[in-house]
Amino acid sequence: MTTLVTGARGKVGHAVLTALHTAGLPVRAASSDPAALTVPAGVEAVALRFDAPETFDAALTGVDQVFLYAAHAGVDSFLTAARAAGVEHIVLLSSSSVESPDVATHPIGAQHYAVENALIASGITATVLRPGAFASNSFGWARSIGTHQPIEHPYPEAGIAPIHTADIADIAVAALTGATALRGRTVTLTGGQTLTFRTQIALLADAIGREIPITTITHDEALQQMSAAMPAGIAESLLTNWAAATARPETIADTTETLLGKPARTFRQWAQDNAAAFTRS
Repeated sequence: MTTLVTGARGKVGHAVLTALHTAGLPVRAASSDPAALTVPAGVEAVALRFDAPETFDAALTGVDQVFLYAAHAGVDSFLTAARAAGVEHIVLLSSSSVESPDVATHPIGAQHYAVENALIASGITATVLRPGAFASNSFGWARSIGTHQPIEHPYPEAGIAPIHTADIADIAVAALTGATALRGRTVTLTGGQTLTFRTQIALLADAIGREIPITTITHDEALQQMSAAMPAGIAESLLTNWAAATARPETIADTTETLLGKPARTFRQWAQDNAAAFTRS
């Protein structure tokens, strides 16, 4: 049973690819730039662009399952091709933002929602993973920490439950291998702990062995800073979520503990694993 892993350059996709290969299962890596992929020996890397249907046949021939990133443009054509190629199961990496009450206009949720709906319409059996905040979002602080600058944050007391990308990959692999009763389900994923941003920064400080100062800034100041790196609508959506999580910390959803019976990786573990990224100037 060959599995096509799309987005194989990403942290989750690469971990899924590696785990399937290590287990001795046939796997194919797909990327818009396969030459840039680093894959285990013996793994085929193919070009796949959702806006280029001519790439579909080579990617999908002989494939039974797909690990799919929520790329919206061209996904309908891809799913039509996948069904024609005999794909039986797709594990979709979606987002918990799909659960927003204003999902149709949500700057993050709308794209994932459209892909989820397209997948339902395709008739292919789907397992949908909806993670919330990734622990790896903390890499956004790396430059400030590495240059000994304070972290500027508008909502340091917001409580979220960041998930380790390796936990997402483990759940995806379980769904793809049939090790659990995940096939065909939609699950919202979080880490196993709700932590304020202040606590996350303190855990990073422990990991690198020095204090990391925090400066509280205004919502508008944060919006201006963040909009330099992402669309303003996405920045505003994140800030709105953080404001809400200050009053009502995020509730733990499904984790590797509830789904796989093994403890969720902690943010402390993530910080220790990635400490080197926060010590480069």
